[in-house]
Amino acid sequence: MTRPADDLTAHCAEALVRLRESTPLVQCLTNGVVTNFTANVLLALGATPAMVDIPQEAGPFAKAASGVLVNLGTPHAEQRTAMAEAAEAAAGSGTPWVLDPVAVGSLPVRTALARDLLAFAPSVVRGNASEIIAVAGNGSGGRGVDATDGVEAAASAATALARSTGGVVAVSGPVDLLTDGRRTVRVANGDVLLTRVTGGGCALGAVMAAFASLVAANGDRLAATAAAVTVYTVAAEVAAARAAGPGSFAAAFLDALADLDEAQLTERASVSWA
Repeated sequence: MTRPADDLTAHCAEALVRLRESTPLVQCLTNGVVTNFTANVLLALGATPAMVDIPQEAGPFAKAASGVLVNLGTPHAEQRTAMAEAAEAAAGSGTPWVLDPVAVGSLPVRTALARDLLAFAPSVVRGNASEIIAVAGNGSGGRGVDATDGVEAAASAATALARSTGGVVAVSGPVDLLTDGRRTVRVANGDVLLTRVTGGGCALGAVMAAFASLVAANGDRLAATAAAVTVYTVAAEVAAARAAGPGSFAAAFLDALADLDEAQLTERASVSWA
């Protein structure tokens, strides 16, 4: 089994340093509910956000971006066209891109769109267990944006989906499960307050796109995705310890992302190969 390092935690810490040195430009085609929070998360992390999501601009920008996020939270007609344009351009130019199939399964427009976008081989597909099962064609989705399936119930669907796309599939939950179809990583960090802030999950997709930019097309995207999830969820734990509730958590989370360093990440990370 090929691994980037014997100590995956050390790899995550190294990736955080490299990301801040490179300041990746992340194009976000995301939903209107979370745009501001997603941009602030990227800035706090050390990346640069660009909310370029209209036709005729989305494709050319995807070719120049370091990474691209396509989030299906509010897929209006013009944005759907831009998403397909950006995904095709990213695939053609080698720009890593992340598909976040929000609420896919029970809603017909976004479900059809997600299946069309899979043809452009996303570098990462990120969702909750019900969304991943639905995208893999094995279920009808959860209750809107909420999962009705557990993470482990999505393990086989995630593995099959990763093999079909050639990328990584990340299943978010109390313990995140990540797979490239051959190997599996679990990340046991995080805090429930992430689920009580609008954009807590959606912004993670943008962070994954930022970390995906650190590896070449044939590089270890599973390790890069593990670094993204670990950094994000460790920062959530730090923020939760300072917060009085969801409102103060959102601000504390941005501060924690900005302040997170190698030592703190290494001390708190709970990430391992399965």
